[in-house]
Amino acid sequence: MIERGTLMLERLTLPDDHAIAIILRDHDTVKELFDRFEKAESSAQRDQIIAAALMELKIHAVIEEEIFYPAIRKHVGKDLMNEADEEHHVARVLIAELDTTGRENEHRDAKFTVLAESVRHHIKEEENEVIPKAKELDIDFEALGQQLLDRKNELREDGIPPDAEHAMVARTHGRSDTPAAVARARKSAQKKTTRGRTVHKAMKEHNQGKLKSGSGRKAKSRKPAVAVAVGETRKSGAKLARKKSRS
Repeated sequence: MIERGTLMLERLTLPDDHAIAIILRDHDTVKELFDRFEKAESSAQRDQIIAAALMELKIHAVIEEEIFYPAIRKHVGKDLMNEADEEHHVARVLIAELDTTGRENEHRDAKFTVLAESVRHHIKEEENEVIPKAKELDIDFEALGQQLLDRKNELREDGIPPDAEHAMVARTHGRSDTPAAVARARKSAQKKTTRGRTVHKAMKEHNQGKLKSGSGRKAKSRKPAVAVAVGETRKSGAKLARKKSRS
């Protein structure tokens, strides 16, 4: 509680170009966007907020990874910093997936909600564990802060550099199937395989003169053979493709 109060005071009293003040302001900006997203009533409003949040998060991640983290890593310790790195990686993957899909993706809002929860957790750990240790450093935080501000301006003007997570998502053509979607696709593929095997088996038995109809008689022509194959396929639970009507 005392640490939380200290951070609140620092938000008000630290110079604008102090590195920690800049990090804290960025945190407040994205948390406000997350809160606005939860209250948004239309998909258009949510999309605007998502776009703004993604840009803020990408810029923030770059300045931390390139400037702030290297300056504090040794003193803060590899365990906390490695965890922060991994949290950045998880957020970047979600950001890349959101960048490559639009409103047509029914999981878009859910994905952003998960991103917000992950980032809130990251912010909490950074403010409660990383920043208190970083403050112990005897460095010029205002000079460091100026580097952060200069880099932020560059990123807004020149754009965000490519990252490994965007490249990874691009290789899947933006597809980010959920476990449920993968399970549905697998079940559909299994049914198609079952249908194909049943028809193939029936036609093979017909060619060998072994295929029998439901009455127990041998199916001598191709038409009854196909009918038997269809019946066996339906028994297996596989769906048959509907024949397209000619227009």
